[in-house]
Amino acid sequence: MRSHIARQGAFELNVAAIEEYVGAELGVSKPLLVTQAMIDSFADVTGDRQWIHVDRDAAKRGPYGTTIAHGYLTLSLLPQLARDILKPTKVSAVINYGTDRVRFPRPLPVDSTVRARAVLSSVERSDKGVRLYMRYTIFDESSEQVFCVADIVTLLIPEGVDTP
Repeated sequence: MRSHIARQGAFELNVAAIEEYVGAELGVSKPLLVTQAMIDSFADVTGDRQWIHVDRDAAKRGPYGTTIAHGYLTLSLLPQLARDILKPTKVSAVINYGTDRVRFPRPLPVDSTVRARAVLSSVERSDKGVRLYMRYTIFDESSEQVFCVADIVTLLIPEGVDTP
């Protein structure tokens, strides 16, 4: 088992040898600025237009002094952030298989710059492919405060295997 993978750019994940990385931190994403435009767009798509997300004036007087991202917006940043961390090789498909656990330890203020850290928790092989159990932590780039911790399951379909 490796504890950390030192490298630049996305980790090229070889499905054949993935077990040797269980327990290892696979990397950290590039920074991503969370803007009010992103929050407003998410509010429009989901219909969740609570003042704490979209009304800057009211939010200034609220508990956080500014608008905050929706928890599910924070979680939905993972596909973008994860692309900076992992690059599976010799696979025909990468499929979101599910989420085992998600926590939002603190709210994500607008105009924060976030990154994600990925640790490979476990691997399961089946006739459908390889399930990766990953723990992602979304955190503030400057303070390291954690906004989201999510245990995500991703199904990798190796080349030559039919998609389920």
